[in-house]
Amino acid sequence: MPQLTPQARHKRSRFILPFLAGVLVFTGPLNAGFPPVAHAASVSEKAALTYKLVKQSETTVTSGVRQINYAWVPSDASKPTEMLYVLQVDLKNPYVQLNAMGGPKGSVTARQSVGAMATETGAVAGINGDVFRTNISSEGVPMGAQITNGQLLVSTEKLKGMYAFGVTKDKKPIIDSFTFSGSVTAADGVTTFPLAGLNKSAYRTEPDKAYSHVDALYMYTNAWTAPERPTNSAATPTEALVVDGIVTEVSVDSPITTPIPANGYILRGHGKKTASNFITAHLAVGDRITSQYSLQTADGKSYNQEDFQMMVSGHTLLLDNGAAVPFTRDVSGVDGAYARGRTAVGYSQDGGTAYLLTVEENGGREGVTLKELQQMMVELNVWKAVNLDGGSSTTMVTRPLGEFQTQLTHPTIYGTTQRQVTNGIGVYTTAPQGSLEGIAASGPRTLFIGQTATYSLKAYDNYFNPMDPNGLQPTWNLDKPLGTFTDGTLLVAQQGTAELSVNAGSATDKIPLEVVGEAQIAKLTVEPNSTVLKPGAVISVPVKAQLTDGRLLPVPASSIVWEYRGFTATNADGRITVDKVQNNIQTGYAIARYDGFGAVATLSSSTEQSLENFEQVTYNVGFSGTPAETVGTASIATGIPGRETSKVLLLDYDFTMATGKKYANALLNEGKGIAMNGSPNALTLDVWGDQSMNWLRAEFIDANGKAAFATIADHVNWSGWKNIRIDLTAAGLKLPAKLNKLYLVDDITGQDERARSGELAFDNLALQYPSDLSQVAHPTVVMTVGKTAATVDGEKVKLPGAPFVQKGTSTNYLPLRFVADSLGAQVVWNNKEKRVTVLRGDRMLELWVGNENMTVNGVRQPVTVPPVVIKGSVYVPVRVISEQLGQKVDWVSKTKTITIH
Repeated sequence: MPQLTPQARHKRSRFILPFLAGVLVFTGPLNAGFPPVAHAASVSEKAALTYKLVKQSETTVTSGVRQINYAWVPSDASKPTEMLYVLQVDLKNPYVQLNAMGGPKGSVTARQSVGAMATETGAVAGINGDVFRTNISSEGVPMGAQITNGQLLVSTEKLKGMYAFGVTKDKKPIIDSFTFSGSVTAADGVTTFPLAGLNKSAYRTEPDKAYSHVDALYMYTNAWTAPERPTNSAATPTEALVVDGIVTEVSVDSPITTPIPANGYILRGHGKKTASNFITAHLAVGDRITSQYSLQTADGKSYNQEDFQMMVSGHTLLLDNGAAVPFTRDVSGVDGAYARGRTAVGYSQDGGTAYLLTVEENGGREGVTLKELQQMMVELNVWKAVNLDGGSSTTMVTRPLGEFQTQLTHPTIYGTTQRQVTNGIGVYTTAPQGSLEGIAASGPRTLFIGQTATYSLKAYDNYFNPMDPNGLQPTWNLDKPLGTFTDGTLLVAQQGTAELSVNAGSATDKIPLEVVGEAQIAKLTVEPNSTVLKPGAVISVPVKAQLTDGRLLPVPASSIVWEYRGFTATNADGRITVDKVQNNIQTGYAIARYDGFGAVATLSSSTEQSLENFEQVTYNVGFSGTPAETVGTASIATGIPGRETSKVLLLDYDFTMATGKKYANALLNEGKGIAMNGSPNALTLDVWGDQSMNWLRAEFIDANGKAAFATIADHVNWSGWKNIRIDLTAAGLKLPAKLNKLYLVDDITGQDERARSGELAFDNLALQYPSDLSQVAHPTVVMTVGKTAATVDGEKVKLPGAPFVQKGTSTNYLPLRFVADSLGAQVVWNNKEKRVTVLRGDRMLELWVGNENMTVNGVRQPVTVPPVVIKGSVYVPVRVISEQLGQKVDWVSKTKTITIH
């Protein structure tokens, strides 16, 4: 089976040391008791690694609310720097309120992003909230209780160890485990029946694993906007509509179709002799009935909904009495032992301060384990805290000073895209409009050379509300010459840091600027939407840079310098247009450079051949699932939207009852596979997605009968049809081969973030074949140190310079030009930069004379020995160059013979 992703395997161990000089230092095994991972560091490495929680910045969001950002800095610079973001909310401030945010117009079944929630409700900041079920048959309502403006919108589920955060109507924070209790009393005032819940999806209770709605009575209000109440609860419910306490409609064995008014609710019962019987026997049209419900804590305290201003539930308890506590709930479902993005909420010992926290997961920043999150919060002096939904749900938005709308505080796992979630915690201000207090400079802080950035003046009052800055005359000043600044626009010319200040009357503000330089880049990637090389082709080529501190940033098109090998082209607005392809050139290279750092997109002249369109299938398709509880079907079907009259391969899957890592496989030719003729380098296919966020893969059987795997999509994050290209060369496939199956993976990490059931469709599978000229040869080269005589595939050749062993090392060098001649590579020497560029197949290597770094396809790597220049000729390390180009190197010290094969 495919292996876990590096993100899934990543885990670190730490323990806490005393607070020293304003810096928090961590080291050692914090997550003892969790299972080890395959590539965990050795004991000595763990012991040597320390961490510092360092304050990076602090700003005011509104009166009584501060945003404080911390870096979780490892002593080993090769490890990622994680980021913790904290909203510190003064609950004693008369103008500050916390409230629960939810779906559009208060819906508990329609999700939306945290940013959209904040915009809709007028929040000045917010984070995501409760965990929720993502399977296609669930409405996605919060699993715990939600109270908004003193109204209970969703009750708790009968689950073990789930905690919630609430603020009472007198602004006292509470974190506790709540249960729901309620009842309905008939018109006789005597006959009652217990209420099992309010606006709940069907689920399995704990610890008995019972079906939640069997023989139970539930209440649904107009906050439930899903078409069913709910799905998978029972085939023949009995319902009663109650308006202003009067029963106005009763429906036996079928749902009521009348919309629920704001002053009404529906009672839904299941079970002929229990809940349904209570409705039919005791609730008649015209009857006046009463209902009541409350929330109880484990110590017997009872609360009515009016006792709270708000409540959002979470998951496990994290802290109590200022210390980390054992998890109250199994954390495997929220990847507790793995580094992930995190969201949490807590409060101070005196109850006067609430803390809303997120830990970023994006690019090289992988987040933290729940144990690490606990220790972070301990050092922030949080008294009691609960974990909220994390991973891809982790989102924080804040309103910068002077701005009228909230913005993402940090990237989500998807970059600037926010996941739609079930609810969140919003921060609100009721402060009146005040007098001018200050100004703020608004604009980007992290920049790239060649970028044009615009800055504007914002204003705020003494309550930190935004104000209209019209009438203020700003004066800008850049303290270092990073570029040209004119009328609020900066054209960046060089890397470095600077401070941009603005003055308006007696008010001033400053913002730090950072212009990214080549030395900060760990990885540069080009993601072309096509790799077909032909005149007139227009190819979108977005470029991203992952920095050494883990940040993943898009690089503006204006900051990229393009080089073309094998063809000519023009570039504009992030697209290149191929002009002319050189004669007999089948493979071309588009090299994107930022500040000299390069990444490559390999383009080739390709022919295409249909592999399967499912219109006339002559073999059987089948389904298999792992573990055995995974169920589903694979079939040739019609009627899929967008392909109504075409036949497609349909994969229907359900992981609901399975545990652990799960697979749903569509087997082609009963698992024997379909043949892929020749030597294709790419497979294209159309995939109808279901937004399940699961991992989509393909399995091949190669010429040796071995399985090889390729990722079709890391996340199925789209709905409808999408065309996808799979690079077969990256799969390590020995051709000819067969396509064995298309399959979906519900990985162990992030299972709470993905749908447990759904369906995908596949169509128009096609193979792309490069020209034979683009195939990479693997010659055998035999050389001897100190001699210019050599052989290439047995043919005698003379080297332009003899290989030699560098003094004081065991490194063999050979002339750079010979790399091109013998290994079929293109070699480019940049004398100004002292840079060697080697292009071969789909790989680009770059080395610099005297520099102990190299790049391989845009990824910075250490190299023990750099190239050297001797008598005007460039020599390169044999093993580094050869092995990075897919060759092997053997060394016989007795004869001083080097063999590349």
